[in-house]
Amino acid sequence: MEDNKVQTQMPADAHQSQASAELKAHKKQKRRKFSVILFTAILVLCGVAAVIVIGLNRTVPPEELQGEVDVTDYRVSSKVPGRILKFYVEEGDYVHKGDTLAILDIPDVEAKLAQADAAVEAAQSQSEKAQNGAREEQIQGAYEMWQKAIAGQTVAKQTYDRVQRLYDEGVMTGQKRDEAQAQYDAAVATTRAAKSQYDMAVNGTRKEDKEGAAAQVQRARGAVSEVRSYVKESVLTASADGQVSEIFPEVGELVGTGAPIMNIDTRDWWFTFNLREDYLPGLTTGTVISVYMPALGKTVKARITHIKDVGSFAVWKATKALDKYDLKTFEVKAMPLERNLDVKDGMSAVIKR
Repeated sequence: MEDNKVQTQMPADAHQSQASAELKAHKKQKRRKFSVILFTAILVLCGVAAVIVIGLNRTVPPEELQGEVDVTDYRVSSKVPGRILKFYVEEGDYVHKGDTLAILDIPDVEAKLAQADAAVEAAQSQSEKAQNGAREEQIQGAYEMWQKAIAGQTVAKQTYDRVQRLYDEGVMTGQKRDEAQAQYDAAVATTRAAKSQYDMAVNGTRKEDKEGAAAQVQRARGAVSEVRSYVKESVLTASADGQVSEIFPEVGELVGTGAPIMNIDTRDWWFTFNLREDYLPGLTTGTVISVYMPALGKTVKARITHIKDVGSFAVWKATKALDKYDLKTFEVKAMPLERNLDVKDGMSAVIKR
């Protein structure tokens, strides 16, 4: 009986022990979940705290306003058409004022120069003729004709006197007397004409004719000077110091009047910024600003010299739909205080605000 009693009590103790183990395992699992939740919460709180601290300590990066470098350049061209014979420079070369850049072949102008020189010689000959007057042989011939006319006048006077006496004596008719008088008057007129021819030969050309001949010479010389100025255009030279940025034609090509042959960038350069008007506060004429040039890797001081309205609707920013006002763009020009820099047209320029 006792043995059966013991056997019946054993299963109950085992069941009780198993329940106790399950309870402990459940409590342990519950404590583990709580630890995970607590650790997660601590991590979240730490993350939020870190974000807040970083946000409080973070500095707002400066706003960058971008512009560019503008360089004054000039185009080299010729007044007359011609063919490129030779270039003395290449793209990228630095040149000085007066340096020879290219040679043109202009045969048409050279032919016109020869014609102009011949016209000067012809005008000079006419002027010398006018200044020198008649030749000695011409003067002598005019003198002889005058003396001949005087001799004829003397004979006509003597004949008239004889006829007049005979007419007074009633021997000669009035008709003969009138014919003799007419011949005498004609001889007097002939003498006067011969004397005028002689005087004109002695005095030479009139003053007005001399001045006109001299003016023709000056006109011809002016034409020569004009053509020679065109001949000088066959040699193209630099009008200012700078760098050859671009050459357009090739050797042997024909270029027309005024056609660009090459571009030369001078050392005159500045910064240009196109800024909305809400970026203009603090930027006034005379203000010195710091401009960063990425191509050079350095910051340059520059003084604002000019601010003007761009004047194009394309650069407006419409904000009236947001109950604000339209913003226009202004061009800000700044001259660098440091000029001796190797800059190129179009380099970026940045203002940090």
